[in-house]
Amino acid sequence: MYNYVRPSTLTFGDGQADMMLATSGGRTATGHDAHPVFFDGFLGHPEQAAAALLAVAKVARTRFYTPPGMVAAILRAADPVVTSNGDRLRFESFSACCGVYARYDALPGSLDGALLDTGTTNVDFNPPIRDALARISGLEPLHLQVGEDVAVRTLDAAVIEKKVPLPERWLKGFAEVQLASATVAPAFDVAASEARRFIRSLPSSGSRKPVWVVPAGRGLRITTRPTPGAVSLSGLDRLKPLEPLLRFARSLRAYAAPHDAQGATGVWELQLDHARLVVALSPESSRGFSGEGGVLWDLADEQTADDADLVSAMLAFEPRIDISRLSAESGLAAERVTRALGRLGAAGRVGYDAAEGAYFHRELPYDAERLATMHPRLRDATALVDAGAVRLAGDTAYVRSGDTEHVVRRTADGDRCTCPWYGKHKGSRGPCKHVLAADLIRRGS
Repeated sequence: MYNYVRPSTLTFGDGQADMMLATSGGRTATGHDAHPVFFDGFLGHPEQAAAALLAVAKVARTRFYTPPGMVAAILRAADPVVTSNGDRLRFESFSACCGVYARYDALPGSLDGALLDTGTTNVDFNPPIRDALARISGLEPLHLQVGEDVAVRTLDAAVIEKKVPLPERWLKGFAEVQLASATVAPAFDVAASEARRFIRSLPSSGSRKPVWVVPAGRGLRITTRPTPGAVSLSGLDRLKPLEPLLRFARSLRAYAAPHDAQGATGVWELQLDHARLVVALSPESSRGFSGEGGVLWDLADEQTADDADLVSAMLAFEPRIDISRLSAESGLAAERVTRALGRLGAAGRVGYDAAEGAYFHRELPYDAERLATMHPRLRDATALVDAGAVRLAGDTAYVRSGDTEHVVRRTADGDRCTCPWYGKHKGSRGPCKHVLAADLIRRGS
């Protein structure tokens, strides 16, 4: 649960705007803190910063896809996650359908004040805050506090705590986004004028089938045929969160995942003044990041558990995790450090910044032991192993599930299974439970 002692506020007076973002429990450099205090100072480019914060908050209360037959419910918006990495603040959120990830990075040069601590927490982003942010102009400085002295505040007898459920889908989404982001590479970079033309030309709704965006001269165009270097885009309206920031844009950069005829995660990055707004889109608008299952390989790899524990103890909320340094200090090979970071990412404990080409440290307020219960395929695979339902014969595994025995074969392109789930997805959404079960047996043998 989020737990705030009072609402966030934004007030105007003395020629400036003063915003205090109330924090909920989170991790800091010194351990758990019920209400951490991360920053006290001014945000540069106030109108741009206000628009970016609004964009991240709007994504959290938007459903870009509603399954057929489902009645869209009134959304209770989840609150953005903020991480202080020592020299920058990162605000992150997911859409209600979990298919769109947004991150606003307030980079060095945009923060004029004291970064008081490092760590991760949730911040209260209530309707009055959103209304007030929309009224900020470029003429008034924006003073920001992330957290406040709660010990003083709780002396006020009028304080009423706000408790809001914390969505578990976000943890799974954070894990999948960092995994997908670590596989992308820069595809193209276009000027601000072309970014404005392209984003504004996209319809507010449209076909949910994947299309691809490719450079065309100095501009961009959409094609229905995938080509290497093209960026997959399913649900054209899912790029609309960038639109309110276009007037501040310096350029638009896109990152493409390895070529996939069925569509893949695309990462879009709007370069701003001393800041970035990043939007990552799931391979299809009907697929939320929380259900992708790519992290199951890392979670199932118990051999990396000790490495992950060692590496996690050496992290200090760095904005860019230096794998070479961790390798030298831990005595682990760089490859083992990278795999350990993958496992930590599967727990939402590190993110990946495509612009930096590096992981960054964050700590989400979740119990790591609950991870397995959040992933039914991993839980079912473990149950199959415990039941003795897996039989190995060379490169082939036979996995009995119910009354059916499925065959898992190792090939040069990865494991293949005869089950209907694999037949439908072909490994594009992570391994099926039978492939996972076979892998668990092989690792343990």
